[in-house]
Amino acid sequence: MSLYAYSRCLQTLFADMPARTKKPLPPVSEEALALIASWFRTLAEPSRLKILRALEEGEKNITELVAATGLTQANASRHVQSLVDAGMVGRRKEGLSVICFIADPSITDLCDNVCNNLLKRLSHQVKKLGGS
Repeated sequence: MSLYAYSRCLQTLFADMPARTKKPLPPVSEEALALIASWFRTLAEPSRLKILRALEEGEKNITELVAATGLTQANASRHVQSLVDAGMVGRRKEGLSVICFIADPSITDLCDNVCNNLLKRLSHQVKKLGGS
């Protein structure tokens, strides 16, 4: 599908969505927008999403995260650090192990909302293309 066709498809999808009444948002400074963009960039890495997905099942140490995600130990540790820096994941020491956990439960809600939205949009596209 061309970019134009995809764009038209998305426009159609959004046109079919019911309008929401929203309250006006307060002004946001350039610095705040930069912080928000940085936070979302943290989520733009598939390996970090794998880690978050694994942690939704419960706390895990790095070895368990490696097994759950297929990442190397060094890569998993590096991505966990990025998630910790963003405040999404927390860590604590338990003996010689470092236990990772979701520190901000709203991240799970956000990921669920995005996944559900994508599922609805893709389902709608399939129906429009004549699929079942």
